[in-house]
Amino acid sequence: MSAQDKNTPGTNLNNHQQSMANIAVLSAVGNIQELKTQLNTGLDSGLTINEIKEALVQLYAYCGFPRSLNSINAFMEVLEERKIKGIIDVAGREASPITDTGNKYDVGKETFQKLTGREETGPKTGANAFAPIIDVFLKEHLFADIFSRDILDYRQREFVTISILSAMSGVEPQLQAHISMGLNTGITEGQIMELSTIIEKHIGKEQAEIVRNTLVKVIKINKKD
Repeated sequence: MSAQDKNTPGTNLNNHQQSMANIAVLSAVGNIQELKTQLNTGLDSGLTINEIKEALVQLYAYCGFPRSLNSINAFMEVLEERKIKGIIDVAGREASPITDTGNKYDVGKETFQKLTGREETGPKTGANAFAPIIDVFLKEHLFADIFSRDILDYRQREFVTISILSAMSGVEPQLQAHISMGLNTGITEGQIMELSTIIEKHIGKEQAEIVRNTLVKVIKINKKD
C-alpha cells in the first residue's frame, strides 16, 4: 500500500490497513452498500485507486469472481460519484512488468515457500495429491501470477487474504494457514487481534471469535516448532 503501510508494522493497524481490512471484509460477504462507504473512507485516507483495485482483483482467488466483480463495479461507481463532486483521487503506480522468465510453477512454489518459511519437499499430500491440478493452479496462478504483481507486497497481500478469510464461515483451515503465512511476512499478532474487532463489527461475535481462536492455535503450533 502507500508509504505509510510500507513502514515497519506496529502493534496496531494504521488507517490504511484498517481501510483495506474493511474493504476486503465487506467485499467478501457482498455488503455492497457498506462497502461503498468504506471505499470512500479508504480513498480519503490515502489509499490509491490501484492499491484498492489490486485487492479487489485478488479477492476472486478466495471467494470467487462474482464477489470480486461486484466489488469492482461498486468501486467504479464510487470513483464516478467522487469525480462528479470534483474529488481527484490518486491513481497510484501500475504493476511493474514481470521479467522472470522461469517456469511459472517453480516461481509460485518459491513464493509459497517464502510465505510459509518452509521448504516444500516430498510427495504431494491431501487435496494436492487427490487433485494435482489444484496444486498447479495455486502455484502458477495465485502464487506466481497474482503474488508477483508488486503493487502490493507479500505482507499486504497476506493481510488482504486474512481479512477475506476472516469474514467467511467454514474456511478455518485456510484461515489458519494464511495467519501463519501472515505472521511470517511481518503481520503482528496484535494486528490480527485488531482485525478480529473489525470482523465483530461487520460480521458478528461468533466469526470474530473464530479468528481469535485460530490465531491462538497458530501461536501454539509455532511455539512447538
